[in-house]
Amino acid sequence: MPITDSMTLLWLSYGLLSLVVLLTGYLGLAFLPRLLRLPITWLVAGVMWMPARFRLPLLEEGEFYTGFAPAVVVAVVAFLERNAGVMTFALVLTVLGAALGAAFGLLLWWRGRHRGDYVDRDDDEDETPATPRRGGAQRREPMIG
Repeated sequence: MPITDSMTLLWLSYGLLSLVVLLTGYLGLAFLPRLLRLPITWLVAGVMWMPARFRLPLLEEGEFYTGFAPAVVVAVVAFLERNAGVMTFALVLTVLGAALGAAFGLLLWWRGRHRGDYVDRDDDEDETPATPRRGGAQRREPMIG
């Protein structure tokens, strides 16, 4: 089988393109605080990456092709085919993926929310005089101007 007909190559290209979409979306939302930016980005990731099983009829009578595809794609194809049963299940999976993605984004925000709260433990708060160095001279700090 040539590599152009490979299902693995299709999933790999979908994965790489979805990462590009997520990265540009995250950077595009830079004006928002992290509390909103992370859940929105991961909500979109959950929608794009939630898989669903599908079944398509082939040209031969009674033959079907089954496989996995992103749930949002399965829902759109089922909508275009007016297949309410498949569309309902795919939409439920899409909403579930969105909820899991948003929850994961909130978890990432919660874990990283204290990252900027750095306390310098080496800072001397008590004003002790500097100890003299060799030759009795004290250390001089550089001055600009």
